[in-house]
Amino acid sequence: TQLGIEMTSFVAILGAAGLAIGMAFSGTLANFAGGIIILAFKPFKAGDYILTQNMEGVVNEVLIFHTHLKTSDNKVVILPNGAVANGVITNFTRSDKRRVDWKISISYGDDLKLAKDLIDQYLKEDKRILKKPEPVIALVELSNASVNITVRAWAKTDDYWNVFFALNERVYKEFGEAGITLAHTK
Repeated sequence: TQLGIEMTSFVAILGAAGLAIGMAFSGTLANFAGGIIILAFKPFKAGDYILTQNMEGVVNEVLIFHTHLKTSDNKVVILPNGAVANGVITNFTRSDKRRVDWKISISYGDDLKLAKDLIDQYLKEDKRILKKPEPVIALVELSNASVNITVRAWAKTDDYWNVFFALNERVYKEFGEAGITLAHTK
């Protein structure tokens, strides 16, 4: 008041400045808090393959404000920890085994029993397929264009993709030789 400024105006200006600064730091504080939560509870660590915030890849670094992922096509994605800590996190490598799922579609009129027997043979011959829990091979759907077989087997997490690709390739190659037609699905 001695400088000629009313006290209420000064308090209002000071309050507005404090609010603006607080809002500017709110994202940073959320990321800091998220980083603390991630580092404390460890839903993932460097080297894990995760899916979060619609991004997936291998975790390179977990820093206090951000998490760095490397995608399968070698891009580096930097995710704010506030969003990561408050979102859904799928950790694909935390468990030592994973279920591998296939959908194999054959044409109507083809020998379903033969198709299931061949798939069973392929699974038994692949040493990477775990014996327990036992694989499942079942007719899952009679669609308009195909007879759909679901196949579920367990493998070590490190073998997941190699097992998946190997069965696909073997089915593609050997079903035709056995007289089974792979159907087109939409």
